[in-house]
Amino acid sequence: MRGVDLQFVDEAVRRCGREPDSVIPILQSLQDHYRYLPAEAIERVCELTDITPAAITGVSTFYDRFRHRPVGKHIVQVCHGTACHVKGAGLVHDALRQRLNLAGDQDTDAEGRFTLQPVACLGCCTLAPVVQIDDATHGRVTVQAVPELLHSALTAAKSKPARTKKVLAPAAACSEIRIGLGSCCVAQGSGQVYEAVESILNETGAAATLKRVGCVGMCHQTPLVELVGLDGTSKLYSHVQPDSARRIVLNNFAPRGIVNRLWYATQNWFERFQSDVRPVTDQAQGIDVRDPPVCAFLGPQIRLATEDSGHVDPLDLAEYRCHGGFSALQKCVDDDKCQQVIESIRTSGLRGRGGAGFPTHAKWTKMFEQQGETKYVICNGDEGDPGAFMDRMLLESFPYRIIEGLAIAAVTVGAKEAIFYIRAEYPLAVARIRKALARCEEEGVIGASVLGSNHALKMSVKEGAGAFICGEETALIHSLEGGRGTPRLRPPFPVESGLHGYPTLINNVETLACIPWILRNGADRFAALGTATSKGTKVFALAGKIQRGGLIEVPMGVTLREIVEHIGGGVAPGRTFKAVQVGGPSGGCVPAELADIPVDYERLREVGAIMGSGGLVVLDDQDCMVDIARYFLRFTQDQSCGKCTFCRIGTRRMLDILDRICTGQGKPADLDNLENLSRQVGAGSLCGLGKTAPNPVLSTLKYFRDEYEAHLQGRCPAGKCVSLIKYSVNDKCIGCTICSQQCPVQAIPWSPYRKHWIDPEKCTRCDACRQGCPEHAIEVVSMR
Repeated sequence: MRGVDLQFVDEAVRRCGREPDSVIPILQSLQDHYRYLPAEAIERVCELTDITPAAITGVSTFYDRFRHRPVGKHIVQVCHGTACHVKGAGLVHDALRQRLNLAGDQDTDAEGRFTLQPVACLGCCTLAPVVQIDDATHGRVTVQAVPELLHSALTAAKSKPARTKKVLAPAAACSEIRIGLGSCCVAQGSGQVYEAVESILNETGAAATLKRVGCVGMCHQTPLVELVGLDGTSKLYSHVQPDSARRIVLNNFAPRGIVNRLWYATQNWFERFQSDVRPVTDQAQGIDVRDPPVCAFLGPQIRLATEDSGHVDPLDLAEYRCHGGFSALQKCVDDDKCQQVIESIRTSGLRGRGGAGFPTHAKWTKMFEQQGETKYVICNGDEGDPGAFMDRMLLESFPYRIIEGLAIAAVTVGAKEAIFYIRAEYPLAVARIRKALARCEEEGVIGASVLGSNHALKMSVKEGAGAFICGEETALIHSLEGGRGTPRLRPPFPVESGLHGYPTLINNVETLACIPWILRNGADRFAALGTATSKGTKVFALAGKIQRGGLIEVPMGVTLREIVEHIGGGVAPGRTFKAVQVGGPSGGCVPAELADIPVDYERLREVGAIMGSGGLVVLDDQDCMVDIARYFLRFTQDQSCGKCTFCRIGTRRMLDILDRICTGQGKPADLDNLENLSRQVGAGSLCGLGKTAPNPVLSTLKYFRDEYEAHLQGRCPAGKCVSLIKYSVNDKCIGCTICSQQCPVQAIPWSPYRKHWIDPEKCTRCDACRQGCPEHAIEVVSMR
């Protein structure tokens, strides 16, 4: 193909290396540069390196991130995570396809302006449904918003990332203005708010410093602005927009100088006068931590892994040290008593905060016992569960804490090299970890001498390429070695034979975030929280049909009902709490009647779920449990590496049955066949993906069998399965024609001031008419 600049390939190979394990970084560089993988570029890589054509083809076709076809000017990614799915991501995706006139497997419009791509999860679950166009993330997208979304991408100038340079403050100590700049916050506009506050502070010289902070957790209130006085008193403003910045600053901070004060006082009076004669559009509102909803959300939480949430600048090393940062690591390298560290972890009762909750100390002990000079430790930041964003938040908000936890693990078990393996879909997390590592190297925290000791430690970052299976330890190792992310039989376990055949310790992000706290505050304090078998706290991503979604950290043993109804505020008014999906694709659906069980590893397993990484997606009476089971099975079937027959073929057959049931073609024998297949797939699969893939199916069959039976009769009680429902206009219709205007397929004839009707032959069940009707005159009814 003409126009392929092969000189860049040469540069990428020089930068990434020529060995076989360099294949993924090379392909990522090519993808970033060309936006796809041109055949000429791949051929050039094979000429320059030891990578074979078979190897590069195998890897480039395995990972979702890589594509071999050119793309349009703008990349439109639709998140299909669990929270986005239940909030209507499928309808948004279909509306985008219709708007771009895409047919069949076509993903780029005829003009070459847009390429539409589904994404397993973008990690902004509380903003569902989420669409990302290029670098801009849009939350709470509706079908009606699709035309404007595409138009704005064509007309708007390329958005600049939020600046994070602190405003110059007066020499004397002064108040702080804190603004969260995590991914969810930025997607809601906090970057623009930051720049607006920065501008007014520089303009007025007001005595305040502007401070970037990490995730505050209250995603349902973003963008949040917190004003912290010298005496520690705090004021919170929620849903702040850029045009609110001036009012907030001037109402709380006096401009510098008499002339400035008089000028802004006059201007403030004039603006108040104008507000008396015209409507005020300012959406920002002050909230108090003592307000009942805020108390309900924050009150039950105990922050250990998320300690100092919303208070510290993620990349300010000096501030991290002021809060006790790296003191635990300093003690480790000074005392050089590795077994005491492992004993503290044992006493704390810490279990891995991802997967099945294996005791952390047992892993560390086995790794410590391994002989040899070469050992590796790895931070598993490949958070692939759709509906989970805990690791993303921790990496973005507390990069130094995760670095400290990983360094403690390395020093304790005798490793001299540590690797962060992070999802490429988390660019802000990757960027902040890299910047934090550079600062740590500059300050001697890591490198040839860890904090001035005789311990050496090299740390690096590797990006995943879009494969859920790489969350499994052995698949992750294969990915780091430059291969397809396929798991292998164990034993040997990674701590015995891992990366390049050497002992390798792998812990997930939240586990590592807990380590410094335990060593600084004492193992007994950690063990005092939680239950007899599940100690400490757990970070959860609370999303779905919930009023107060966000990132929470609660003691183990709190009930699901307390999380959903007290902390999260329950489901929307008029709706009924139906179930909570726990643990992602490997978890299960716990019905509302069992929501009083305590959240710990054993109790969740008893009811057919698992803790997993910590995703909690709340479902209400408008969610179809058969559709939820099909959604998760479709995900795991798509993400199966294909290595073992039970997972590759078994999940396909299960999905075929669910597809039939959801389209009204099911047979009574299908339910028994589905259950039998589920147990066979779980028993015969090689790794955790296949072994747990049936969990959502088995749990919904157990607790919601009546919904399966209704589908066999051709009914979807929740009104979700499009083959079993139709849209109808009731007597509330006033003939306003809004539904007709918004129907993308002209299924509603134009009939002003008369009751409308919907042509069932043309209707695609896109839901645009129902969402747009101001009179609630559109109903979803059963086909039978």
